[in-house]
Amino acid sequence: MRQSKLFTKTRREAPADEVSKNAELLIRGGFIHKEMAGVYSYLPLGLRTLRKIENIIREEMNAVGGQEVLMSSFQPKENWEKTGRWESMDDLYKVTDSSGRVVALGPTHEEIVVPILKNYVSSHKDFPLSIYQIQNKFRMELRAKSGILRGREFVMKDMYSFHTSKDDFEKFYNKMKEVYKTIFARVGIGHLTYMAFASGGTFSKYSHEFQTITPLGEDTIYIDEASGTALNKEVFNDEILNQLGLVKEKLIEQKAIEVGNIFDLKTKYSKPFDLSYVDEKGEKHIVLMGCYGIGVGRLLGTVVEVLADDKGIIWPESIAPFAVHLLALGDDTEIEKEADKVYESLKRNKIEVLFDDRGEISPGEKFADADLLGIPYRAVVSSRSIKEGGIELKKRTEEKGKIVSLEELLKILTR
Repeated sequence: MRQSKLFTKTRREAPADEVSKNAELLIRGGFIHKEMAGVYSYLPLGLRTLRKIENIIREEMNAVGGQEVLMSSFQPKENWEKTGRWESMDDLYKVTDSSGRVVALGPTHEEIVVPILKNYVSSHKDFPLSIYQIQNKFRMELRAKSGILRGREFVMKDMYSFHTSKDDFEKFYNKMKEVYKTIFARVGIGHLTYMAFASGGTFSKYSHEFQTITPLGEDTIYIDEASGTALNKEVFNDEILNQLGLVKEKLIEQKAIEVGNIFDLKTKYSKPFDLSYVDEKGEKHIVLMGCYGIGVGRLLGTVVEVLADDKGIIWPESIAPFAVHLLALGDDTEIEKEADKVYESLKRNKIEVLFDDRGEISPGEKFADADLLGIPYRAVVSSRSIKEGGIELKKRTEEKGKIVSLEELLKILTR
């Protein structure tokens, strides 16, 4: 893509009403646009990155047998009344139209997925199964802050699994623990992310959260570095420590951002809708459930929070909007011709490239924009690089670049 054709522009100054690093850098780079507190639109660069995160998640969900759906955001009031959450869920948006009809604007989809399944499954032979979606959610967040880490509208992956036995559920639940670790490793923050024990609420003794360490996190967790075990502050007491075999004095307190969670739902949502199956003996049983969530937008924001430096964003190669940022420095014909040659060659080799072909922008501004946008590789065509017989290539995380030939450039970027 030619940067001269990109309708978004970078900004030198951070928005006055944003205090979080992720919002500051993503808005300055033209990745997102703020509509109101807690509500953002994804612009071309931001959407490319969001889709790459979604596709990593999608690949991992499909690998464990997940079936993708897209469920309605409008949800019947009576479904929420059946589960008792119409009155008890404080952050539920309730929308009334001109006819007086009231619906919920979906913050989660247990009240939709269970009634759907009731129409299609009834035998023990139909299980186990798992269903997931990647979709916008809505929550009446009173503390909308921290950019896309805490919003009123946000993109989320939610999966629901359905089982006929506790053993089968636990087998799948443990598999999902490892799948989540793989996802966070693939998006570049696995080394900073811990699976932490948390309260299971009304469902079970424990749930599990995936927490990414950062001083700017809103959650507090305690980590036993020797075992890799972590727990949320809300479950931090002597009884829990004894159950987990942890010694209080050996635990390290850290701030963190929750990027995912998994729950044992038992029959909390299947029972109100009588989602059941008939076993081999003809006896009826209520289906057991689990749920598995990842905030996709929050994950994108977390990557920015924990990996950015004082110059701008640093995207991992797996989710960067482009693989390489090509800069043409100077406006003479030879430079333009050589830069165009490199650009066309990259495209022919199916390498995602953002080409800064803007003639009116100074070299200093181009370098600053490249650092802000955070694309993994920067390739520069200039009079100096041409004189030295190639292109200056530098990783975003490196201080200095090196001159490489076009063939070497293609080899590095297609490895």
